Amino acid sequence: MLTPRTSLTRRVAAALDAAPPRIPVLLGGCGSGRTTLLQQLRDRWGRTSAQYIDVERTASTPERFLRAVVAQTPFPASEPAPAGPRAAFDATLAYFQRARTPASEPATFLLDEFLELRTFESFPGLRRVLYDLVDGLSGSTNRFVLTSRYVARSLRLLRDRAPRFEIIFMPALSQEDILDIIGPVGPVGDSGAIHDAREAEYLARTIQSLSDGRPTYARALTDELATMREHGGPGSGDAISALAALFSTDGRLAKQCGFCYELRLHRARGYGALKAILEILAEQEGLTLTEISQHLHRTPGSTKDYLSWLEDVDLVVADQKRYRFADPLLRVWVRLHCHTSAPTEDDLAREVHRYALPRLPQPSEAAPSPPAAEPAYAMAGGGGGASGIIEID
Repeated sequence: MLTPRTSLTRRVAAALDAAPPRIPVLLGGCGSGRTTLLQQLRDRWGRTSAQYIDVERTASTPERFLRAVVAQTPFPASEPAPAGPRAAFDATLAYFQRARTPASEPATFLLDEFLELRTFESFPGLRRVLYDLVDGLSGSTNRFVLTSRYVARSLRLLRDRAPRFEIIFMPALSQEDILDIIGPVGPVGDSGAIHDAREAEYLARTIQSLSDGRPTYARALTDELATMREHGGPGSGDAISALAALFSTDGRLAKQCGFCYELRLHRARGYGALKAILEILAEQEGLTLTEISQHLHRTPGSTKDYLSWLEDVDLVVADQKRYRFADPLLRVWVRLHCHTSAPTEDDLAREVHRYALPRLPQPSEAAPSPPAAEPAYAMAGGGGGASGIIEID
């Protein structure tokens, strides 16, 4: 389990405890810790008071989704038998709005990947299913926490909706978070342990920088380094070697990045052209629209559409009209694995060194601040009240 991020859980709890309760919407990329946080919140509040729902895994048809939700509810509920997709969705929404705990208190629902209810748009009468969901939840006295990996789509959906929704970007891990993952300094003689506090702090800064503060990447690096120390004795292994191993064909990060790459591309339009743009940006980041269109051999107009589709699924972001990968490690994966054959050991060493060396902290460096959690977006308003959403161009 990832270490809980206390300030984040407190902010979510404060939003739910407000009068009337706000609806936190946790946004972050693949591996940012959204699901882990929801499960920690469910355990904290008790399984009889909160229901966790993995929307991505259960949103097939409206009827089957309702059946899946009701079958595992901790709240008193009857088994409805609605006729048709619209009736089934309305029954689900009514359940979210009116359910109560066994003690007759407001129920709490944790909806993981709530945008996946968009699947229902292909059924009759459900073309505006996400807007109906948002309107229905905002009018309920129950408590809700929503998550999504799609930042741009969530912001667009909620931009003009009720102020009850509070956008929370998943923060990068701090050095203290990573020290908790690394674990306590071990006794001399334990081959898998770190024996020096200064070594642990430097390692935490290194992992924070190389992982971009993303929990899944940080956990993978920590585990790989621990395995290398255990098998090779004290002091064996280094972060660059661990990162290279994780990006090998069967490596943990290669599989994670491959999953994220395909998942987002399949949620976007223009699959082949989008892959080509990602390969262009993998070779050289910071290109303008005109430069990308020249590399792609397409008109600026069509290239602009392609780039907007990539932004829509958060694969690229634009800083001062220059485009780059939203996830720097995904760029490393594209450079390594989007070729006709698997990368060689020389390929792995070259690309990982190219990525890692500028990011490695110096032993005398002060601890860096965590990377920004939302490079292309910002919120207006503080965490204590209803917040608006603005985009920074």
